Amino acid sequence: MRREKVTFTNSQGLRLSGSIELPEDASPKAFAIFSHCFTCNKNLINVKFISETMSQNRIATLRFDFTGLGDSEGDFSKTDFTSNLDDLIHAARFLEDNYEAPKLLVGHSLGGAASILVADQIESVKAITTIGTPSTLDHIRRVFSSKMSEIMGVGSAMVDVAGRDVEIGRAFVEDLSRYNIKRTLNGLDKPILIMHSPDDDMVGINHATDIFMAARHPKSFISLDNVDHLIKNIKDARYVGGLISAWASRYI
Repeated sequence: MRREKVTFTNSQGLRLSGSIELPEDASPKAFAIFSHCFTCNKNLINVKFISETMSQNRIATLRFDFTGLGDSEGDFSKTDFTSNLDDLIHAARFLEDNYEAPKLLVGHSLGGAASILVADQIESVKAITTIGTPSTLDHIRRVFSSKMSEIMGVGSAMVDVAGRDVEIGRAFVEDLSRYNIKRTLNGLDKPILIMHSPDDDMVGINHATDIFMAARHPKSFISLDNVDHLIKNIKDARYVGGLISAWASRYI
């Protein structure tokens, strides 16, 4: 496996940081983009080791930090969900201009929702995989429900997200209502693999059921037994990466 550190700019001219995992001794059979979870970054265990495993199966994978997170430029409190989608589209353009247009989108949690919502805007994409993804963006609102009055009144608030204090802006909250994941899935004519753990205590397994029912065929579901939402175990992450590689090989 080879790793190349890369940067590219979004529509605001901000520099976004990424790493591309490439096969060690063979040319890639396809390129993929991995979108991380809400307020996470490209170096989380699940992002890193799923991407590495995919590269070992000759799917070169770009993992990157959304605006204002990890090593990317920008102020996260001034971003919204639309800016996440814009970042993902610019990641695809970067690959097309410098390597090869991506054929697979993989997204964890909110990154999975972003992958669904941009899939039709990236012509080269042949398939999508979601991991622990919510079926509705209203689910994300629950994370800041206790601070909603402060966010809407003051303009932002510090919110505890998985043990980390993150500043959430009003624009982000308001922007979520613009998107309907299930409606998008109803019209999405691309294969989708839905991966979810029945033990996920952050995004319940019912969300996977809703996504599966809304999606069109061909669609597949894999239950990640005894796996936590963040997939903090390296062995679990490699297992997920292997499953994605095997499933995607039929489409890419």
